[in-house]
Amino acid sequence: MTEETITTDPQQRFQDFLKQEKYRKRISQMAISGVTSLIIDIEDLLAADSDFAENLVENPDTYMKHADNAAYAQLQIEAPEYATEIEHITVRFKGLPSVVPLRTLGSTHLGNLAMVEGIIVRSTPVNPMVMRAAFKCKRCETIQYIEQTSPFLRAPFACSDPACRSKGPFDFIQEESTFIDFQRVRIQERPEDLPPGQLPRWLNIELAGRDLADIARPGDHVAVVGVVRAIAPTLPGIGKSRVFRLHLDANYIDVLSKEPETAIVSPEEEKKILELAQDPWVHRKVIRSIAPSIYGYEHIKEAIMYLLFGAVPKQFPDITIRGDMNVLLIGDPGTAKSQLLQYVARIAPRGLYTSGRGTTAAGLTAAVLRERGGGMSLEAGALVLADKGVACIDEIDKMRPEDRVAIHEAMEQHTVSVAKGGIVATLNARTAVLAAANPSLGRYDPYRTVVENTPLPVTILSRFDLIFVLRDVPEKESDTKMTEHILDLHRRGTAPAESPISPNLLRKYISYTKNIKPQLTEEALTRLKDFYLEMRAASETEGTPIAITARQLESLVRVAEARARVAYRKEILAEDAEAAIRIMGMSLKEVGIDVTSGKQDIDIIMTGRPKSVRDRLQVILGNIIEMEKETGMVEKSALLQKLRSENEINAMEAERLIGQLIKEGTIYSPREGYLKKT
Repeated sequence: MTEETITTDPQQRFQDFLKQEKYRKRISQMAISGVTSLIIDIEDLLAADSDFAENLVENPDTYMKHADNAAYAQLQIEAPEYATEIEHITVRFKGLPSVVPLRTLGSTHLGNLAMVEGIIVRSTPVNPMVMRAAFKCKRCETIQYIEQTSPFLRAPFACSDPACRSKGPFDFIQEESTFIDFQRVRIQERPEDLPPGQLPRWLNIELAGRDLADIARPGDHVAVVGVVRAIAPTLPGIGKSRVFRLHLDANYIDVLSKEPETAIVSPEEEKKILELAQDPWVHRKVIRSIAPSIYGYEHIKEAIMYLLFGAVPKQFPDITIRGDMNVLLIGDPGTAKSQLLQYVARIAPRGLYTSGRGTTAAGLTAAVLRERGGGMSLEAGALVLADKGVACIDEIDKMRPEDRVAIHEAMEQHTVSVAKGGIVATLNARTAVLAAANPSLGRYDPYRTVVENTPLPVTILSRFDLIFVLRDVPEKESDTKMTEHILDLHRRGTAPAESPISPNLLRKYISYTKNIKPQLTEEALTRLKDFYLEMRAASETEGTPIAITARQLESLVRVAEARARVAYRKEILAEDAEAAIRIMGMSLKEVGIDVTSGKQDIDIIMTGRPKSVRDRLQVILGNIIEMEKETGMVEKSALLQKLRSENEINAMEAERLIGQLIKEGTIYSPREGYLKKT
């Protein structure tokens, strides 16, 4: 009879489970580390006592108390001295067998233990919450303690002293009360789990305890085990609402790795991936699998392939070099830019698509919001949610300049800094940016520079590794092929050419290759070095524009690393370096050419002006300074005449350049027809 009682007592059963070597060690270590919580793997509990595990899921409030008491009883055996120091142990349960999607969480889960996954989008500051409140009777000064379980502070009904039995008033004694850390966070469905066209679902999580509060930040991917609760909101003057709000009372929070390589790959898929990696034509197959319904654009699809696979980030004691690539597409209307971007957002292991028109700085980076209780909380934006993924920003030229500035830091430093409303924080935004822009005048003008063609500032242009121009130029042969391709799409209702790699396998392949970190071989290093020095040597002569800078050399290494990753190689070969040089050459040929001199000039992207324009501006400025010494103020007509006769700059060109200098504030017009240096 006694044995039967012991085996059916939940507390004793759990204590028997804790007598395993693994958990005895964990309990002993609690005294050394000074913690008051014990982590239990539910898989171990299921294997040892499945009945207790099932009861725990269905009736967590009761069974968690049994678990806490059993753990404390075991601590008294393993470390009795530490047990006298602390009054209570909290048992944390890690890893339920199944994850409940946020979409399906509802009334059937109320009061149950559940595990949910998502990305933290909002978090409040950590505040103290009272667990055991001390109240002093104002009449007899007797202190009594009330355990607090409701959302609001509960005072005693009457004084505990039999001689007094007063019903108040009572003073709350803060020094005698017991507090714990409390934080409220909001998790949202991961972008990759979101069904197309659906709004993301979210859930508030309440974190209580020093070991739960403030261990996860906005943008972190978490798995939370907790009890599903519902509270009816109180409407002022009306009462409680019939519709309750769900939240999760967290028992354990696990910050999962944000690496896309954590994607689950089955043995069959792994076999297919390794076979694909051995294929000598793997690069061609991946390129043909990227948006197969969009005709042409081989070089742009190749650049997208490098962006998806990415390079290796390098951490040094003093600096960090990013591994993610940024690609910009500038194109005429109707060149399928948006379709390409939306496809990439779907195929990337973690991808987000946003359009410039409806995007603000706070929506891209992070917003500071005022809570109902009066405090401030931080909410993560698109670039933070796309951490370790790809952010596709369409119509980047339509964004307001003050909103566009927010992207600068994320593109180069891969962080988002917020200092607003008393919250100063830096969040990770390690994301590759694929952006698309339309030319300022509707169509791309080949006789104007890339800076004149787009309204984007040079500060953003210079942060893109590769920039491509998509021009809609009528050409009989290519137009015929494209017409047949588009009409075939409409007739069949399916893509004319079957994709060599299915989208699902391609996503898994991208995730799988992220584990590999390719190293430069001597041949590849020599090839990149020779190309860079050759381009620099061409710029050594006085008066020659600079063709390439160190920023492009870093981009070349990134492209070469990404190409080696596509083939799942640990070494970067000379062929990878050649491919990187070729695609960089194509990008520079489209955007880094001075249309006046026909020479390559990287300053077009870096400073917004080719050397030829800078030289002419210098000539005009030199003439103004020289003429100022003689006349004090420079007559505009005399300056134009001098520029035409001595420097061969015609009146129209000179007027344009003078207007540019006035706009910049280098010179000004004190009165009509006269100029003066600022």
